[in-house]
Amino acid sequence: MSDKTQLLVIGGGPGGYTAAFRAADLGLAVTLVERDPALGGVCLNVGCIPSKALLHVAEVVQGAEDAYQFGLTYAQPKQDLAKMRKWKDGIVSTLTGGLAGLAKKRKVTRVQGTARFEGPNRVRIEKGKKHETLEFEQAVIAVGSEPTALPGMAYGGRIMDSTAALALDDIPKRLLIVGGGIIGLEMAAIYHALGSEITVVELGGQLLPGVDTDLVKVLEGVIKQRYAGIHLNTQVSELTPRAKQVHAKFSGGKPQTFDRALIAVGRRPNGAMIDAQAAGVAVDEQGFIAVDEQQRTNQRHIFAIGDVVGQPMLAHKAVHEGRVAAEVASGKKSGFEARVIPSVAYTQPEVAWVGLTETDAKQRGIAYETGVFPWAASGRSLSQGEGRGITKLLFDPNTEQLLGAGICGAQAGELIAEATLAIEMQTSAHDLGLTIHPHPTLAETLGLAAEVFAGTATDLYAPKRKK
Repeated sequence: MSDKTQLLVIGGGPGGYTAAFRAADLGLAVTLVERDPALGGVCLNVGCIPSKALLHVAEVVQGAEDAYQFGLTYAQPKQDLAKMRKWKDGIVSTLTGGLAGLAKKRKVTRVQGTARFEGPNRVRIEKGKKHETLEFEQAVIAVGSEPTALPGMAYGGRIMDSTAALALDDIPKRLLIVGGGIIGLEMAAIYHALGSEITVVELGGQLLPGVDTDLVKVLEGVIKQRYAGIHLNTQVSELTPRAKQVHAKFSGGKPQTFDRALIAVGRRPNGAMIDAQAAGVAVDEQGFIAVDEQQRTNQRHIFAIGDVVGQPMLAHKAVHEGRVAAEVASGKKSGFEARVIPSVAYTQPEVAWVGLTETDAKQRGIAYETGVFPWAASGRSLSQGEGRGITKLLFDPNTEQLLGAGICGAQAGELIAEATLAIEMQTSAHDLGLTIHPHPTLAETLGLAAEVFAGTATDLYAPKRKK
């Protein structure tokens, strides 16, 4: 490794490697520092990708169980956890190997270690007891986030974080999930399908806090029939691991015993872990680093992207921010100007949303009107044995432009892409309604929801909208 580089990228997750690769394509000499042996960060190695692989397993199992309504009955599936882990890990290895190849072709210098700033143009890279220093002209901070722990409750043994849960060491008979957000509910879907009796405890008043209640109610109505318990407005006051069990105390409830517990109460940024103050980079008390539209920190030659710059903590946001940082560092005119960023909970059924939500609109006093299409009237949904689902669109009552969308149902994460593009293109209700969607599909529920808003729907009886 040279002791100097034009662009230093700290962190090899989706945002970090995107920044490194794009900058290399634009002609910069790039050094990418990643603490783990493989590129891809949390998302690829112990997050998005392995969890979606196991969620696919869960979907297959749940689909087989639900097939009784079609007149099909299957025997209980036999589990080979070792083979399942090998399959999951193989997917990760394929993708990380691909990234390694792309870095090599682009002549990106890879360094394994933990980088800490020693000055505005220098970092110390530590690996075990060894260390080296590197001078840089510009830098991109892409250090991500880590799971938040509950006060006084350490991870380890029978108390897991999401990384440990994805290792799939065993399938506990009774599993407690602390946190009813995206990560907690996705892990609940996996372990339920593999045979665990699931209890979810959420401190707030609803699952998926912040998501519109009508979407959450569809999901909750399904999983209440599957899980042993869902406890809202409930605090876990104590988790005590024993040799073979975990003893839990809840606020307002009797103590219970579980085989394992998963804590999934959110993530915190890693901004405080890189000695950013030595470079003059401002980090707030939570560990976030403020940036402008060009991803610049308060030090113009140092950029920051991804989880460390704020919500939403999503890989696809980090990727686009990384591209912007690389282009600006290369002297190009670029900026992060996304109108909206979609979010997906890969639960069963999935929940996806983008843009303005009703919850946010009410809090901010923003005028809106909705077009809602229930999947009970969708031929495609019913033919798949679903029927439970909803597509909701939010429109500006004056311009009729699409402001936001929420979907709960099978493949909601795929369907939300159309709404995202529609908002970016400032599409109106009539544009969506007049766009011919293939029939029968789940995608046509977006066009039908727009027709409900416009008062032109024929698949439902809906009163005409007052203009």
